[in-house]
Amino acid sequence: MEVLKTIGVIGAGSCDEMTATMAFDIGKGIAEAGYALVCGGLGGVMEAACRGAREAGGVTIGILPGDTIAGANQFVTIPIATGIGIARNVIIVRSSRALIAISGGSGTLSEIAFALQLGIPVVSLKSFILSEQVVQARDPRHALDEAFRLAG
Repeated sequence: MEVLKTIGVIGAGSCDEMTATMAFDIGKGIAEAGYALVCGGLGGVMEAACRGAREAGGVTIGILPGDTIAGANQFVTIPIATGIGIARNVIIVRSSRALIAISGGSGTLSEIAFALQLGIPVVSLKSFILSEQVVQARDPRHALDEAFRLAG
């Protein structure tokens, strides 16, 4: 059985149209490269990335905070209800070969911190983190190229 290669997409639960377009392009690129997309499964960046991946024929995995899959966005292929709230952020990180952070707030920051502690590479696209450990991307294509390179 072949194991899915995964790239995580993390970011704000609500976002503007420009950010949603970047997330869509990231999701589409992940699917076109044959990776599955892992995310928190909710709205905003997560939904836009899932929509892009699904439109490109890809698999999306939503690691949900609640006890049921009812809150998953409509583009999640595999919803996983954890019942552990924001602690699910560690699962998102652990399930990804690399992460792409798009915009975001404190939840995204926690995922970036977990990734850095666990040695999971992070690529930032318009997120607030400035660290020599985080690759700063110019645009969605650059973010994808760096994530694929780092994922190995």
